[in-house]
Amino acid sequence: MLKKMLGLVAAAYLLGACASEEPPPPPPPPPPAPQNFMVFFDWDSTKLSDASLNVLEQARDAFKNKQDARITATGNTDTTGTEAYNMALSLRRANAVKDVLVKLGVPAAAITTVGAGEKNLLVKTGDGVREPQNRRVEIAVAGVVAAPTNDLAYCRAMSQLYRRNVSNSNSDSVAGDALAKCEAGQTAVGIPVLEKLLTDAKITLPKRT
Repeated sequence: MLKKMLGLVAAAYLLGACASEEPPPPPPPPPPAPQNFMVFFDWDSTKLSDASLNVLEQARDAFKNKQDARITATGNTDTTGTEAYNMALSLRRANAVKDVLVKLGVPAAAITTVGAGEKNLLVKTGDGVREPQNRRVEIAVAGVVAAPTNDLAYCRAMSQLYRRNVSNSNSDSVAGDALAKCEAGQTAVGIPVLEKLLTDAKITLPKRT
């Protein structure tokens, strides 16, 4: 009888231990798919049309709405000309796109250019065919979607309060890092740190909309 009771107690203990174990954390969400844009060129040309400029403005806006964003511009050609010439032409097209994006405010260091020549035909053709859809640059904007505007405004408002009332410099590494995160749009990191710093300094937090 005693052995049976001890066995029941042990089983109950094991069940309780299993129940108290925390479930494993969920897997991280997959990274968001890049946003893709495309611009087209006249035959043997690297000149961008007005319609293409509008597309590049959209790509610029997509870049600005992401954190840690990168842009890859891949140039392509049709099948006229030699493979070597087309490889060089495709890279010139990609660089023409990069030049305009830089003028629109995208940092040059955030843009990678690739020349694919006639290897990635959008419309499959034989050799020597002037297919307009194949004369293009594909633009991929990859990164993390930025925080909502209200969070960004709130984070920057706290940054201003901190600079005016707590410190006139970024000598404190914790505060300096939080201020930098807010300016970079990384509000999920900057907001809780600045909230604590301002609360500890007995400063009323700005209204969060």
